[in-house]
This record gives sequence, C-alpha cells and structure tokens, in this order.
Amino acid sequence: MLKILLIDDEVLVRSGIRMILESDPGIEVVAEAGDGRGVLGLVREHRPDLVLTDVQMPEVDGLEVTRLVTAEPDAPAVVVLTTFDLDEYVHEALRHGATGFLLKDTPPRELVKAMHVVGSGEAMLSPSITRRLLTHFATAATPTPARARLEPLTPREREVAVAVAQGSSNAEIARGLGLSEATVKVHLGRIMTKTEAANRTQVAILVHDAGLA
Repeated sequence: MLKILLIDDEVLVRSGIRMILESDPGIEVVAEAGDGRGVLGLVREHRPDLVLTDVQMPEVDGLEVTRLVTAEPDAPAVVVLTTFDLDEYVHEALRHGATGFLLKDTPPRELVKAMHVVGSGEAMLSPSITRRLLTHFATAATPTPARARLEPLTPREREVAVAVAQGSSNAEIARGLGLSEATVKVHLGRIMTKTEAANRTQVAILVHDAGLA
C-alpha cells in the first residue's frame, strides 16, 4: 500500500485528488492538510511514502514543505503540484530535494500512475512535461560549476546521468545502454554520491545546468 500525505489549500481540489488517488486499491491518502503548517508532525505521525503538495499556498508553501520534509531522516518522496509558467520557484523546490512535479491538469489515470512511479523510487521526469520545465528553469544557470560537479563521473556514469535528464526510466536506460536495471541502479547510486545529489531529480537538474541535455 502506497501511503500519501496530500497538501493543497483548495478544498475542492484536494477532495478531487483524494478521490482519484483512492480509486486505486494500492493507494491510501493517510492524511491531508490545507497548507504546510504542521507538515513535519503529520509526516512523523503517519509515516507516508510520499508527500503530494501544491506550490502556491497562503501560509507555508510547497517550497518550504519540500525543504522541511526532505531534511527529515528517512524522508518520504515529495512531489510538487504546479501550474506551468506560473510557479517559477518549482526549480528551487527540486533543488531542495523534491522528487518531481505534476501539472494540475494531469489526467486522473496519469496521476495515479505517477504516484506509483515515484513510490517505486523513480522521479517524475517525463519527456513531455518535466524536461520542458527543467530546461525552462535551468536557462539562467551557470554551466561551469555544474560541469565541475560532473567531472568525477566515468563515461558510463555520464551516459546514465544524461539519460536521466532526458526523462528516461531505469528500464529505458537499461535497454538503451545494454545494461541490466540493477546495474543502472548501481550507476545512479554512484552518480548521486559523487555529485552530492539527493535524488535522480537533482541529477537531472545538474545535467541540465551543465548544458548536457
């Protein structure tokens, strides 16, 4: 059972998302809130696998939720809900360790699928949505520091990192590079250690910042 903490300041939106998520027998919304106040208490009480949070909220917003939650020991994954072109600090949320983000007009079936993808340890890096956003928000980045952080990677690790930034899943990377999924996971672990990235989303941002994807 995938346990989710849902945070959104709009009651109707929150109710609709909960109904969609709980239509899947493998998902349980264990708690919900109207903003990020008290988020750590909810995380510690309910131990969710995933926190799904809106970005724009009147009190404690999704950026602060991300910062607080990802700093916790054994932190759950954080996925941010956004409206494209309005939430220009989503990139900062990803830098704080968010696993990914979704547009609020994501179809119900895709929303459920996304929760399972994140719950399995992968990031929301679909070529149709995430790559556009990462590219958009990375345009102001300076490539030199990012490239310096990628220098310790082996050629194979660099290939895997670029594939992550292009929105490929572990299975797709494995097929594309002729590797097993287990080997891809090993490479990802080494990449995150060498670059000091908290998760694959931060690896993707780093590659984009370096101008390599």
